[in-house]
Amino acid sequence: MSQDQPMRAEPAPIPRSGARLGQEYDQLRKTGDVHQVLLPDTSLAWLVTSPELVSRALADPRLALNRKHSRGGWSGFALPPALDANLLNLDAPDHTRLRRLVGPAFSPQRVAALRPRIERTAEELVDTVVATGSPVDLVTGYCTPLSVQVIADLLGVPEARRTDLRAWTDTMLTSYPPDRDAIRQAVVELHGYVVNLIEAKRQRPGDDLLSALVATEQEGDRLTRDELTSLAFLILFAGYENTANLIASTVLRLLGHGSLRGARASEAIEETLRLEPPAPAAIRRFPIEEMTIGGATIPAGDTVLLSIAAATRGTDGNSARLAFGNGPHFCLGAALARVEAEEAITVLARRLPSLALAAPGAPVRWRPTFRTHGPAELLVTW
Repeated sequence: MSQDQPMRAEPAPIPRSGARLGQEYDQLRKTGDVHQVLLPDTSLAWLVTSPELVSRALADPRLALNRKHSRGGWSGFALPPALDANLLNLDAPDHTRLRRLVGPAFSPQRVAALRPRIERTAEELVDTVVATGSPVDLVTGYCTPLSVQVIADLLGVPEARRTDLRAWTDTMLTSYPPDRDAIRQAVVELHGYVVNLIEAKRQRPGDDLLSALVATEQEGDRLTRDELTSLAFLILFAGYENTANLIASTVLRLLGHGSLRGARASEAIEETLRLEPPAPAAIRRFPIEEMTIGGATIPAGDTVLLSIAAATRGTDGNSARLAFGNGPHFCLGAALARVEAEEAITVLARRLPSLALAAPGAPVRWRPTFRTHGPAELLVTW
C-alpha cells in the first residue's frame, strides 16, 4: 500500500494454492505494496507484496518470529512447550546459537556428499513407479517418498516408521478445512515418536544427524533437551513438504511445456522457484514495535506475512533466491532442496524420457492452503 492509497474497508481473503495463484499475487503486487488480508481462521494479517520490501523485511530484526510478541491474532499450530523451541519460533540470540549447531549438517559440502544416496533413492522409486504401471500419481509415488526418504535417512528414522511420519505431517500441513482435533493428535503422536527416537539414539548412536545432535545435547549448556526435541521435530515436520512440492511443480511445468527430454534440471528448478515457489509466504512475523512498511503503519504484535510468491514473480534474474528467504532466517535446507530436486528431475528424465501428463490440459488439483503450494496430484503416463 503506497502512502496515497487508502486501505480497503474489507480485507480480501489471502490467495490459496491453485492454478491462478500467480495471477492473484501479480494483481495484489500491482495494486499496492501492503494489503490487509483475511486468513482462513478469520484472523487478519498484513501481507507485504513488494519484492524490495519483502527482501528487506525478511532480514529486519524488528519483525520477530517468537509468538510471545503476537497480540493474539495468530493461532497456527498449538505446540507443546517441548516442541516450541524451534528455529521457526525463535529470534536472536537463541536462534543464532541453535542454527550454528545444526547448520554444518546442511552446508553445501555436506549436501553435495548426499547426492549419490539421493540418486539411488530416486532410481529405486522410479523402479517402483514403472512396476506400478501407468497412469500413476507422481506426487504420492515419487516426489513425496523421495523427500521423506532423504530426511529420514539424514536423521536416522527406521524404515518401519516412515509411513507414520508422512501421515502425521500430511495431517498437520495439508488438511483443509483444518481438522483441529486431527492436527492436535498428529502433533501428540509425532512428539511422542521424536522423544522415543532421541532416546533410542542416546542408547545406540548412529552415523546420522540426530545422533550428532544428541551428543551435543549431552555436552550440557549448548543444547537443552527441549531444544533438541524441537530441532528434531522441525526437521522431520518441515523437512520434506516444500521439497516435494518443488519437485512436483517443476515436473508439471516441464510437461506442460513439452517433455522432460533435454530438460536442464537446475534451470527448470530456478524458474519454478520464481514462478511457483513452494512456500507462498514466509513464516509469520510480529513487529516488536509499531513500524511503517510501504506506507502502512503496522501496530506492534500484529501478524505480518511476507509474500514470497508476489516477490519472486515481481522481478527477473536472481529473484528465485527469495524463495528460500533472506537474512538470518534463510532456509536451512535450501541447498538440500535444490540437490534433491535436481537429482529427482535428472533421474526421471533419464529413466522415463517419454513421461507425459495423463490428461493434458485438464485442471490440476492443487493443495488447498495458503501455507504451501504444489500439485496435490500429478497423474502421468509414459
